[in-house]
Amino acid sequence: MNPVIFRDILRWCQSSDRFLLVRHLLSRMASKSIQSDKPMVGLVQMTSTSNKEDNFCQAKSLIERAKQKGAQMVFLPECFDMVGETLHQAVAQSESVNGATITRYRSLAKDLDVWLSLGGFHEKQEDDATKIRNTHLIINNAGDIKGSYSKAHLFNVNIKGGVRLSETKFTIPGEKIGPPVLTPVGKVGMAICYDLRFPELSISLIQQGADILTYPSAFTVQTGMAHWEVLLRSRAIENQCYVIAAAQIGNHNEKRSSYGHSMIVDPWGCVIAECHNKVDVCVAELDLDYLQKCRHEMPVWKHRRHDLYGHVQVESKVPPEKIECQDVYKFGHCNIKSSQVFFRSTHCIGFVNIKPVVPGHVLVAPMREVERFESLAPAEIADLFQSVQTIAKVVEKHYERTSLTIGVQDGPEAGQSVKHVHVHVMPRRNGDFKNNDDIYDELQSHDKDLGGKSDQLRTEEQMAEEAAILRSYFPGQ
Repeated sequence: MNPVIFRDILRWCQSSDRFLLVRHLLSRMASKSIQSDKPMVGLVQMTSTSNKEDNFCQAKSLIERAKQKGAQMVFLPECFDMVGETLHQAVAQSESVNGATITRYRSLAKDLDVWLSLGGFHEKQEDDATKIRNTHLIINNAGDIKGSYSKAHLFNVNIKGGVRLSETKFTIPGEKIGPPVLTPVGKVGMAICYDLRFPELSISLIQQGADILTYPSAFTVQTGMAHWEVLLRSRAIENQCYVIAAAQIGNHNEKRSSYGHSMIVDPWGCVIAECHNKVDVCVAELDLDYLQKCRHEMPVWKHRRHDLYGHVQVESKVPPEKIECQDVYKFGHCNIKSSQVFFRSTHCIGFVNIKPVVPGHVLVAPMREVERFESLAPAEIADLFQSVQTIAKVVEKHYERTSLTIGVQDGPEAGQSVKHVHVHVMPRRNGDFKNNDDIYDELQSHDKDLGGKSDQLRTEEQMAEEAAILRSYFPGQ
């Protein structure tokens, strides 16, 4: 029996709900022993110092161990690159994303055929030689950077007789909450260490579709002993998601030590893997079907009283032209290739239609996979309809039409055939239908009778051609 699970059983057996909790744990253990096709993640616990070469060699060895254990993605802690002995040293040894350290990790990911979460490195700032950013990167198994996040909440603390740290003296806070990164183990929402104490950040990442929250950390011993596990389990329980937290361990120098106890927590709040008081790795399988089961059986997201306390809104200061373009966007059960996308905003995409009702019939949808309109966050709703307004003006002008039909089919009884919120934008002209409202009948049935009649569908080349034309109206897309 996994000793961590056994510990949890003993602890929870003391509660009044012990029977249900023990049954849950035993069920999870039985499921794990039967199923072996679940994605595997690895967790690295290390002790970084000011020697960057030693740190890389240590991390490389641990990553290789995690890979040997079957990990498809390996998570490293905050400060995996170095822990400086002084603030000056931390800034002086900082590097750009294109520097030698990240380049070595990109090569390592490619050589080992493994994804890496690099929990937080000292990113050099060209416009301010006295400051850095604490940056978390996700690298795929081809060595490409697929996600980047700079720590938003900076750790300023002065505990009498204990910890004294002030990140704001040498670190610039991040300015955005990026969308979760699609990986082989699930959609990963990126955060760093002190961000763990702010549930608004975790809620915003879950609202954008995260299956996993990751908190690479270098928790101090004093705060770790008091708060580390309870915070990680709280974030997992309240968001019904996996939480992965790689941590630093031990003495970095004479002035600084870290708590360790890297762990993986499942959506029920069970610690399913943990590193203890040494440099080590641990692995665990993630069961995304189980995650959905938890959310279905206890649908807390549907029970939220937004009418009483509002929404946590996802805001971004990043202009649309700097939002990273994906190769493929999920649209319900469909995949939309980037060649078919002509518009991107903070939260939405505009793309051409495989079977338009009228010339210029395009779709606008949130990038986050959301089935019903009611599940959109306020920021997503605002962005969706601002995008619709912008796109509608372009297609009406380009196709030389004089009016527009704009519609949302919200649910199957309303004619929704793709379980993903989307808005139809259809430019109109006089006489395009015998009766003006016949367009709604056509919209209701236009994609219901395709069957094997591929000649009714436009080719990828035709859609890409139209998208390229429309894209020219939106500089930077």
